[in-house]
Amino acid sequence: MQVFKLKKSWKGIKRSLDDTGVEMFIRLFRAQPRLQDLFPKFKGKDLDELRVDVELELHAGAVMAVLDEMVQGIDNVDATMDLVRQTVSTHAKIKDFAPSMYEELEVPFLEAVKITLGDRYSDNMDAIYKVTIHYLLETLCKTHSGAS
Repeated sequence: MQVFKLKKSWKGIKRSLDDTGVEMFIRLFRAQPRLQDLFPKFKGKDLDELRVDVELELHAGAVMAVLDEMVQGIDNVDATMDLVRQTVSTHAKIKDFAPSMYEELEVPFLEAVKITLGDRYSDNMDAIYKVTIHYLLETLCKTHSGAS
């Protein structure tokens, strides 16, 4: 039942993937400014400037596209783990990237989803999204730690 509700609700996110992703990264960089420095194209830029930055929109869209695939396939463990391994492989190449950094996306993701969904973001959906993003980010972190 929760998977059905998640996928149904996610349709609202899917219509605004890039905007939701940009909001997520702005909130991440506001909370953890040091993470912004991991991105040479974003380093030193003001958050208001980043909000309309094409490079951030492209990166945020790519991240949200992976999350979209993970959510859409949440009930297919093999497919989800393939995406996790691909994501870990990409991030393992980033200098100074630590596996724990995946987990720092949790709160910014939830805040961005809440903004995108507006009044459709009920307490029940909050619980479903919290469980989902925690599971996905924890899986990324553990897989990355095991691959290092």
